[in-house]
Amino acid sequence: MFKNSLFKVKKLVLATTLLAVTGAANAGYTIKLDDGDSLTFGGYVKVDARYISGDIGATDYWYGGGTVLAESQSNFGISANETRFNTKYIHGDVTGFIEIDFYGDAVKGGGNELISNSSNVRLRHAFVKYKNILVGQTWTTFQNTSSLAEAADFGGPLVASAFIRQGQIRYTMGALQLSIENPASYGGNNIAQGGTANDSIPDFIGKYTFKGDWGNVSLSGLARQLESKSGNTEAAVGVGVAGRINTFGKDDFRFQLHAGNTGRYVGVTAATDMVGEEIEESIAVMAAYRHFWTETLRSSVFFGYQETEESDRERYHVGVNLFTNVTKQLSFGIEVGSFAIDDNAPGAKTGDSAYLQFSTKFVL
Repeated sequence: MFKNSLFKVKKLVLATTLLAVTGAANAGYTIKLDDGDSLTFGGYVKVDARYISGDIGATDYWYGGGTVLAESQSNFGISANETRFNTKYIHGDVTGFIEIDFYGDAVKGGGNELISNSSNVRLRHAFVKYKNILVGQTWTTFQNTSSLAEAADFGGPLVASAFIRQGQIRYTMGALQLSIENPASYGGNNIAQGGTANDSIPDFIGKYTFKGDWGNVSLSGLARQLESKSGNTEAAVGVGVAGRINTFGKDDFRFQLHAGNTGRYVGVTAATDMVGEEIEESIAVMAAYRHFWTETLRSSVFFGYQETEESDRERYHVGVNLFTNVTKQLSFGIEVGSFAIDDNAPGAKTGDSAYLQFSTKFVL
């Protein structure tokens, strides 16, 4: 009887709490269940109108790759695929988190523009955290999420950013994080490329983050065993420095620098792990400055560049934007920029496209 009454009380709290939103823009809806227990719903609705002109095929956002067209073309589209929803359950020292969005088919979401524009759901995060241990899928430990540029284009200059979510086991001890993460030999004998998936040793990653009132800077490193298509194994290491530095007022400077055998960890397909039987070497630089014109009006200018040695690739992404908040939850933005592929390998194609994007975002 007591359990039934408690269940009814919880349902009543749930029904009434969903009618109110917390003050913080990103806090979402929090429901207090019991002492130490809470359930939070969050996410946002985002709609993008995007015009692209150039000889790189149009996509919903720029990543590290792209299709170079035979001639310049123009494209206009409206998409809501970046919209996402998450839920977090806290039970004492245990936290469970799940998040989805609608980019279920790479950068297009799997939608059919001819009829309903329905898009496939994609799992972004699904993890459990108990005290200092995290198990599940989330951002790689190699990544500093605070260093990502604020942009209308999803993720900003991804061509030069560490940007991976994957399964892992992570231990956090103060400013130090250590993890073993899901391995994959991109460009090698990986099942996603038709191989036998003999990635038998996890990726090992460590990161140390310096924090203060001035911002933060992280130093990260990764060590992996990669398998080529012929079955040979090779050791690979990569390093990164990334951060977000407070400058004047509310302004900040964000940066990332990665070098070595970072492969699939940096650039979202800008570089593979293996090129034939060789391990790819690359260097990537990302920089962004955000300036607040007023309390509700702000701009970011950003630049991303990556070059590789074995495949002899160069990729660029530059942009500038302007965002304004109508309320704490509702914002509008405009962004202009350019994405370029300038590969130098024999037979490689080069191209660039300019884009103009308008965004509307409502944070739950």
